[in-house]
Amino acid sequence: YCVEFKTESLSHHCALENRPYARWMQYLREGHTVCVACQPPAMNTDTHHCSGDGHNADGGKILHWEAVGNSQCQGTWKKIRQLEHCSCPLVHSFIFT
Repeated sequence: YCVEFKTESLSHHCALENRPYARWMQYLREGHTVCVACQPPAMNTDTHHCSGDGHNADGGKILHWEAVGNSQCQGTWKKIRQLEHCSCPLVHSFIFT
């Protein structure tokens, strides 16, 4: 499944990232919608949920995130909805780890 989030805040370290495999961090912006897919091995085999997916969070709860590969690129987002398939542009599509 996929979860849509609206980015609320992010650190300036995301925009400074220029390593080839991590340039996607430069595209993160406050107020943008991003999609995050929950797939194995991040998916818990018992609950079928990913940690941090906001499963029991309403739309007003602020959740924290951190980018893999750059712990200084972090921020907050709010869950919009859960979908069966992601519908965001590729540059705004991510995977839970």
